[in-house]
Amino acid sequence: MKTALYVDVQRGPYPALGLDCWGVERDATRYPGPGPVIAHPPCEAWGRYHHRARTDRRHLALLAVEQVRRWGGILEHPAHSLLWRESRLPWPGELPDAWGGRSVHVEQGWWGHLAPKPTWLYCVGVELPVMPVARPQATGRVERMSRSARHLTPPAFAAWLATARPR
Repeated sequence: MKTALYVDVQRGPYPALGLDCWGVERDATRYPGPGPVIAHPPCEAWGRYHHRARTDRRHLALLAVEQVRRWGGILEHPAHSLLWRESRLPWPGELPDAWGGRSVHVEQGWWGHLAPKPTWLYCVGVELPVMPVARPQATGRVERMSRSARHLTPPAFAAWLATARPR
């Protein structure tokens, strides 16, 4: 994986991994391809606290689904995101969809997040690396964290995603 879309280029872990990062400044909606991507579209309008969303950027997640389906890669979103129903993405454990996409449940706490942070990954045309053997159980609460602590991807999780290989 060489490209990360919808990421925080200033504070996130992806630039340090040497990935081609597309955030607000580069406008990830204009990514021309052709390589697979790691997409982290905004989730506030899709998660369990969607009623508290300050902005409606739902269109970015819908576009990220299209980009992953077109170029291959991984889309990361909170577990049980409303995006799965809206885009008819397969739930974890279900058969692949028409694009060969499948979904996997992980917890970002396994890679060092302070809270468990259940997360679903929608993968098209890529093989995820082996899951970590030691899976620490994070005990923090996302609701009690700063916006920045909730928002940023743990560096070890980003590195794990970046090692996914084309199928």
